[in-house]
Amino acid sequence: MIENTDTAVLSRLRDFLATAQLPDGGRLPPERDLAELLDVGRSALRKALATLQAEGVVWRHVGKGTFTGERPIDTVADINAMVHRTNPLEVMGARIAFEPEVARCAALNATPSQIAELRSAMLKAQQAPTWRLYEQWDNRLHRLIGEASQNSLLLGLLDTLNAVRRAVTWGRLRDTPVRPPPDHHSFEEHARIVDAIANRDGSAAADAMRRHLRSVEGHMRDVR
Repeated sequence: MIENTDTAVLSRLRDFLATAQLPDGGRLPPERDLAELLDVGRSALRKALATLQAEGVVWRHVGKGTFTGERPIDTVADINAMVHRTNPLEVMGARIAFEPEVARCAALNATPSQIAELRSAMLKAQQAPTWRLYEQWDNRLHRLIGEASQNSLLLGLLDTLNAVRRAVTWGRLRDTPVRPPPDHHSFEEHARIVDAIANRDGSAAADAMRRHLRSVEGHMRDVR
């Protein structure tokens, strides 16, 4: 059995989530199975899951299990109504209008540890062996920027926007290769956003985010 300290178990769980091929919905294995899979104690695993839940990496639904990502907002009916009224290009328009200002706030308020997390998520996205894992890390990077804004209302609005986006975004064409190419446009664009945040340059962070999202919008139009 690996060292069963809180730090070791948390590290093992993070590594598992970074590479696991989870079913649709991101449901983790049952706690007992996950403890056996990671070779850790269940008590230590619960503490690690609680830590990741506080970070917004996973969420729990009593009776249903633990899932990756942020907890869906409670106003499901409102979200469903918005989904039926909108389309992917409208969602991108909303992101372009909103997320640059989130990045601007992140540049002003991000802590050193949050900047380190941004760089780590950016690197994990670049190293992702599949498109699915790339998209998981891409989503994580954008939410980390929301967290770094230090504004709970902005983060809540970002989560709402992402809930709508997940429901309406077109499936992307993934013919070849099976993973993002080394020159994938988002890699450099993400780097510019994170560098601007690290440099405390709000205007540059907002501009870099806007350019990135317009680039994503252009690629979405190309695969319609």
